[in-house]
Formats: sequence, C-alpha cells, structure tokens
Amino acid sequence: MTQRERLRCVRLHAAGRYLCRGVLVFAVLSGACAHRPRPNPNVIVVAVASAPNTLDPRVAADDVSQKAAQLIYNGLMTFDAQLRAAPDLAEGLDNPKPTEYIARLRRGVRFHDGHELTSADVVYTFTSLLEPGFVSPYKGAFQLLNSVEAIDPYTVRFTLKEPFGSFPMSLVLPQIVPDGAGGTLREHPVGTGPYRFVRYAVDDHLDLAAFDGYFRGRPRNDGVVLKVIPDNIMAGLELRKGTTDVVVNDLAPDIAAQLANEPRLQTARLPGVDYQYIGFNMRDPILKDVRVRQAIGYAIDRHAIITYLRRGMAIPATGILPPMSWAFDPDAFAFTYDPARARTLLDEAGYPDPDGGGPGARLRLTLKMSSVEFNRLQGAVVQQNLRAVGIDLDVRTYEFATLFADVNAGNFQMYFLQWTGGAVADPDILRRVFHSNQIPPAGYNRGSFSDPSVDRLLDDATTSTDDGRRRVLYKQAQSLIAERAPYISLWCKTNVVIAQRDLANIRPLPTVDFAFLKDVSRVSIRQP
Repeated sequence: MTQRERLRCVRLHAAGRYLCRGVLVFAVLSGACAHRPRPNPNVIVVAVASAPNTLDPRVAADDVSQKAAQLIYNGLMTFDAQLRAAPDLAEGLDNPKPTEYIARLRRGVRFHDGHELTSADVVYTFTSLLEPGFVSPYKGAFQLLNSVEAIDPYTVRFTLKEPFGSFPMSLVLPQIVPDGAGGTLREHPVGTGPYRFVRYAVDDHLDLAAFDGYFRGRPRNDGVVLKVIPDNIMAGLELRKGTTDVVVNDLAPDIAAQLANEPRLQTARLPGVDYQYIGFNMRDPILKDVRVRQAIGYAIDRHAIITYLRRGMAIPATGILPPMSWAFDPDAFAFTYDPARARTLLDEAGYPDPDGGGPGARLRLTLKMSSVEFNRLQGAVVQQNLRAVGIDLDVRTYEFATLFADVNAGNFQMYFLQWTGGAVADPDILRRVFHSNQIPPAGYNRGSFSDPSVDRLLDDATTSTDDGRRRVLYKQAQSLIAERAPYISLWCKTNVVIAQRDLANIRPLPTVDFAFLKDVSRVSIRQP
C-alpha cells in the first residue's frame, strides 16, 4: 500500500463518523435552510471556534481575544498590506536617536466613554507592561524599553536601553487602553476602536455595537456579534441557515469545500500567515535530544496532510515567518518525508528497533492538542506516521483553555498549536519564541529552548537598525532554529473566508485581522 493510500485510509477511518454525520446533516437540511429573519440584519454575526479568554488587550494571548481586541481598540501602530508598521492612533513616529522614538498622537480621537485620547493613556498602557507584577505575553517585546513619558498631551517619548530595530512593530500590540483602567477591562472593555462593548455572555457570544464617534468613520454596519460555535459541523450549518454571516478560517477543510458550492454563500481565498506546528518540551529527557526531534520531523508527511486533510488549503511551512515577510528565508533547512532517515536517527539516539519491524515501540510520547475535529484527524495521521518509524504516540485532546494553560505551564511533551494573524508579521517573533530569556511569562518560549548561537544572532538582529543586516541575521537564525527543531513546521494556512453572498467588502489582509469587518455591510441595506 502506498503512502497516499495509507493516508486516505487513515483519513477516512478517523473521519468516518464525522464526515458521514456532516454530509447527512447537510443533506437533510439542504432543502430547509431558508434564512431566518434577524432583529437587525445589518448586525454582522461572526462564528468563532472558542470564547475570548479576556477583553483586556494587554493580556490577550489567545486568537479570539486578540480578534475581539482588534474590534474594540486601536494600537499606536498597525500593519499595512506588506506587514510593515504603519500609523494608527499615532499620526507619526519619529526616531531622532537610535534609542529614542517620539509618537505624535492624532487629535480628537475619543474613547467609547467619550473622553479624548491623550498621552496619559499611552503612557499608562505601556508602563503597566513594565510593572514586575503585571503578567502579560507582551512583556518580552518591551525588555529593551527603559521609560515612557508624556512630552505634552499629544506627544509621547519612548526611551530604549539600546537600539531595537523592531520597536515600531512592537507598538502594534497591545492596543491602547484608558489611563487607570486596571483589571476592569477583562470584562468591561473601553477602547477607541470601531465597536463599543455591549455585553458578553460567557462562552456563548460577545455583542459589540458600532461606535458612532470612531475617528476613521462609523462602521458600515450596526454592530458585530462574535458567536461561539466550537463544533465545525454546527458552524457550517449555522452559516448555511443564515443565522451567522461570516466564518474566518475556523471551518474544517471538508466543510469549507462543501460550502464553497453553496449559491447563497461567497468564498474568498488568499495567502495567509497562520502557521501550524508541533512544539517540543526541551526539558523532557527524551525530547531534549535533537536527534529524536529531527526523527519526528522526517517521519511526518506534510504534503499528504495538506493534500488530503487540508484539501490543498495550505502550503508547506519552513518556519514561523510567513513567505511574504521581508525577513523570510526560502533557503532555510526544511524536513522532507524520509522514514528511513527517521529510523536511523532514532538508532543513533539510543532507541533501537526492539523487534525488527514488528509491533514493538522504540519509545513512547504524548501529544496534546485541542478538541477541534481537524486536529483529531491530523493527530491520527501524525500518530500513524510516527508508529511507522517505531514511536508510540499517545494523542490527547482538551478544550482549548485547558490545553493553552498546560502549554504555558510547560506541562507537555509535544503539542499542536498555531501562530495566527499579526503575531508572526514581525521577524522579532523569532526572539520572542526561541530566545532563552523568553520563557513564560516573559515571552513565548514555551518549550524552554536554549541555544547560545541562536541567542547571539537574535540579540544582534534585535539591536541592529539596518534592515539589510537584520535580514542576514534573521536568515541565519532561521536556518539554525530549523536544524535544532524546537518546532516541527507543518503548514502555512491559505486563508478561507466564507460569508453570506449579500455581504459586501469581504476584503481581509493576509493577517485576517477582524478590523476588516468595519467595512462589511449587507448590500440590500442603504448605508448612511
């Protein structure tokens, strides 16, 4: 049996009940999916796979919390179409000295409670990140920040300990919060963004209303609802029935492929930056051996996963930086599908085949992942790939919040996760994830990876303000990181946005920030 045939069998066996249930339910409802009337059809309902963990952008680490923040708040800077830093709340950002940045604020910007944005709000936002007791995933981005001070009500000076070429990108996240807001934002957010908070029914839906005083102009719709629908089939059915309007990247490829043929729906595909990987715990006595990690990398058939599980809605990933990044290295080391090489590496690492190709395992490992159906299927494929080289993989699924807590606490051997949206736009993400001083809560080095050569390259890239030199250093770092294999790169997602056909302006950026929703409207409704 060929690898293609084996993958098809695994996919159908693992997905059998899921696909049959989905096809059956879709077929039953195909003739009875008349769109249901809405109290206000110009409120856009977006299905999301999980609930936001917080509504305070300074501590938002999960994908849905960050997407909610994109609707409620603004950053000093934002991303342009080329993933470069561009002004947002800042009218401009000057760099008069290598260690000094001056932000000039827009005048007349209002928070949802009516007060005007001033330098006091900006200073409060960033100084809170510098407080020792304040836990935030963004702390690592500001380790070189020495001070933040207001020059006048509309001008802020950032003073760095040493030059930091990525500092303008650091001002994209977190977004700006009101002076003195404290911990109240977690449940009752107040921002400057296109939508103001109305209510949050925990684990069910977040209601936001259009902010009439938004400094870039009122949204073209009356509000957005983030509706939590963890089950892929139900999310597809709700979209088909018209009870939801938009799903962004949260549908399993099989369901997305079915819905692409629905006459009432529209599908937009574009290159994406979302990055799927397997993370390793470097403190684990088995996985601290690079040969074991590399063996796992050679054992996994990424192309088969993309072809059969993702329905071609992805490209093979060679690292955490997206291909459109100015610092991306297309020549970095990449694993090929080579089971024979994997077996040789396991032999060298001291895990010989116990029974000459029989059912006995060389070693046993555990993989943690969320309970999303696609992850279950992908986990089954990886489990089979590793079994073929003698690794017995125990696959365990969890609700996302539980998984995320375990990963941040280092309670894992291996895990599936994705980096999404703007998080990977800045090459400084390499430092945040792989530098030895970025172990949580300081940063995102959840696997406790430590390599002096990588640290030196990332330190030099961090302090350089010459983009040409930074590109060379980041490329060298990418190659070393790929060979050391703290992550096994799987794929980079093709963005798929499925929406009701009567919605106009479905035009997300590659980061698929939810900010594009402010321009979405129903074509049958007259706009102000």
